[in-house]
Amino acid sequence: MRNWFYEQMAMYSAYHRNFKNQLTHHIGVPMIVFSLLVIASRVTVLDISTGPLTLGAVLMAVLLLFYIFATPLIGVIATFFYGYLMHLADRIALMGADIAVKAFVVLFILGWIIQFTGHIFEKRKPALFDNLVQIFMAPAFLIAELLFMVGLEQGLKAEIDARIHKYMPKD
Repeated sequence: MRNWFYEQMAMYSAYHRNFKNQLTHHIGVPMIVFSLLVIASRVTVLDISTGPLTLGAVLMAVLLLFYIFATPLIGVIATFFYGYLMHLADRIALMGADIAVKAFVVLFILGWIIQFTGHIFEKRKPALFDNLVQIFMAPAFLIAELLFMVGLEQGLKAEIDARIHKYMPKD
């Protein structure tokens, strides 16, 4: 699983080399994830004694477990950050369907506009156009970028750097 994760991270990295593009993704990705959590938190999967288990909670748990198994530090950081977004999304979802749908639509569309603008700076189409799995790599990679900047997760950076050439544009 780790080798597959490293390959996906290398591909994501190859499509996000420009600093302005990276910045747009640090804004757009959380907006999109949050919008999806808001709408998915309106869907109850199971009623349990402590309250409803929502589709948002299930999807987030699966993604965070994947991150934790692939790269524990990134997974733990993602759990805190996206766990907080999950909490906020649940609160908005409880405000009613109208508010949840409006929040979803506005944040989802704005998040994608911000990200596609970043790819203008990159002068390269988004990675998800070549590999839809890249959608799930974005949150982890954003955390990895920050960790790389402060000198952490250098083993992961080395794994990405060793693989990235396969995904760089051919001139």
